[in-house]
Amino acid sequence: MSRETRVRIPDAELSWRFSRSSGPGGQHVNTSDTRVELIWSLATTRALTPEQRDRAMEALRSRLTDGSITVVSSQYRSQLRNRDAARVRLEELVARAIVPPRTRRATKPSRASQARRLDEKKRRSEVKRRRSGAGWD
Repeated sequence: MSRETRVRIPDAELSWRFSRSSGPGGQHVNTSDTRVELIWSLATTRALTPEQRDRAMEALRSRLTDGSITVVSSQYRSQLRNRDAARVRLEELVARAIVPPRTRRATKPSRASQARRLDEKKRRSEVKRRRSGAGWD
């Protein structure tokens, strides 16, 4: 079962910028604005609850510029396909960011693992004690 939830961001909250894409495409690439930049303001969104927004702000803080996330897509030769790819990438990014962290369940080391750890410590200290230089002439 996936812990990831589907996030739907309203069109009204998205800003788009288009520019010429680099790469193959011949003359088509020189005349069409197929590269897509999708900008979404995480700080002012109403698509998320305040708790989800705070969690996303914390998780995505390295990607934020003035409270906004920018996603770029130029992998396709079509502006429409790049728009769809950018939107999907943004929604997946936000969906991963708002998943609540798992709570840690306290566990206790087994008796055998404790014994192994202590035996290794004794063995290691013995090795180091023997290196101390006693007996070197």
